[in-house]
Amino acid sequence: MIRKWVVVAGVVCLGHVAGAQPAKELTRGELLYSTHCIACHSVQLHWRDKKQVTDWNSLRVEVRRWQERAGLGWNDDDVAEVARYLNALHYRYPLPDVGRPLAGDGAKRKPY
Repeated sequence: MIRKWVVVAGVVCLGHVAGAQPAKELTRGELLYSTHCIACHSVQLHWRDKKQVTDWNSLRVEVRRWQERAGLGWNDDDVAEVARYLNALHYRYPLPDVGRPLAGDGAKRKPY
């Protein structure tokens, strides 16, 4: 009797798993932000009246500045990925011309 119940429960669980929506694949920027930043940041931070971010370049500068203050050691690509994620989620600033160096970058970067 118990064996039959276990089989029935297993079939029911598999049916729920099979019908579930696949998990959304997270971007690297979203993973970095949700792992290292979200604990202190909320939507209100990104939409407050005295925000520091006014365009794409200032968004990159702020992401770089805060990751440095937190001692995260992100490289240029990590900063760019988090900035892209935040831009898509909150700001929607136009992105710069491809190949042009961005404010806050120490060296000329490859185009994205």
